[in-house]
Amino acid sequence: MNKILLLLVMVVRRDLLLAMRRRADVLTTLIFFVMVVSLFPLGVGPETDMLRRMAPGVLWVSALLASMLSLGRLFSADHLDGTLEQMLLAPQSLSVLVLGKMIAHWVVSGLPLVLMTPVLGLQFDMSLKAVGVLMLSLLLGTPILSMVGAIGAALTLGLRGGGVLLSLLVLPLCIPVLIFGTGAVGAATSGLDFSSHLSLLGALLVLAAAFTPWVAAQALRISME
Repeated sequence: MNKILLLLVMVVRRDLLLAMRRRADVLTTLIFFVMVVSLFPLGVGPETDMLRRMAPGVLWVSALLASMLSLGRLFSADHLDGTLEQMLLAPQSLSVLVLGKMIAHWVVSGLPLVLMTPVLGLQFDMSLKAVGVLMLSLLLGTPILSMVGAIGAALTLGLRGGGVLLSLLVLPLCIPVLIFGTGAVGAATSGLDFSSHLSLLGALLVLAAAFTPWVAAQALRISME
C-alpha cells in the first residue's frame, strides 16, 4: 500500500513539474474560462435576476469546455517522447500511473477554475451561499471531468483530428455531472435542499475514482498496439 501511494505521489509530482514548465498551456485554460464567463454578462445585459438564474449553467458549461482544452495533452507529450511506452512496460500498475496523471491534470486545470469562481460569481450578482455551493459542486465535479476525459484522451491518442473525436466522446458522458452541479446551485438559490445533488456528485466521484483509471489504462494499451 505504501509503495502504491509513493508511486502515485511521484507521478503527480512529475506531471506538476512538467506543467509548470509549460505555463502557457495552464494559463490558456484559465484565461479561456475567465473570458467565456465574463462575456455572458456583457452580451445578456445588466438584469440581475436573469444573471442569477443563468450563472450556474454559464459557469459549469465554461468549466466543462475549459477542461476539454487540456485533455488532448494528458497523454500526448508522454506518447511523443516515449515515456508512455516505458509506463506500459513497467512492472507497476498502469492504473495507478494513470490515476496519478488524472490527479495532476485536475490540480492544473480543474482546481484553478474552482478558486476563480468567487470572483467570477460577483459578475452575476450571486449570493455568498450560492457561490459556496457552486464552489463545492465544482470541487466534486471537476475531478470527474478529468477522469472521464482521460478515457477519451486515451482512446483518441495519436489519431488525426483526435480533438474533435475526444469532444464527441467525452461531452455526452459529462452531462449528468453538469445537471447535478447546476441543480445544486439552483436549489440553493431557490432556498431548497441541495444536499441530494451534492450527494449524487460525490457518488459519481467515487465511482469515477474506482473505475476510470482501469478503463483508461486498458484504452491506452489498445491505442498503443
